[in-house]
Amino acid sequence: MKIIKYILPLILVMVLVVGTTDIMAKRVKLPQIYMFGFSASFTDSIVYFTDVQAVENAWIDDSNDFLEGRGIYANQLKDYLADELQMPHRVCIIMYATKREDVEKKFLKLKRLYTVKAKDMYDVRYLNTQEFRFQKLDINFEEEQ
Repeated sequence: MKIIKYILPLILVMVLVVGTTDIMAKRVKLPQIYMFGFSASFTDSIVYFTDVQAVENAWIDDSNDFLEGRGIYANQLKDYLADELQMPHRVCIIMYATKREDVEKKFLKLKRLYTVKAKDMYDVRYLNTQEFRFQKLDINFEEEQ
């Protein structure tokens, strides 16, 4: 009997936590977001920046503003560098925002880090939109209201 009075509140807390996470996690489909990619490697000093690009039909997790499928976008850049430029094993990230001005600030801040503060350490290269373009993802979430 004593164990039941400890287990019952624990089960109740677990049900509440699991139930509220579904309520809090809302995915919202945005008509357009802006992003750029960055790539570096631990084995060489070459870093790549893509242009700031508009990507259509992106899904954002409304509770924490995370871009759904952000790893897939990063892998698009990684695959391009490995296949087209024969530069495998690179670390690729993407930076995004819903407003172009916000992502351009992020772009300039990261670019300044590699071109001004550490200009003699890195070979900075740029990929324009004719060379590389992020492809929109076909994620089938139902838009939540």
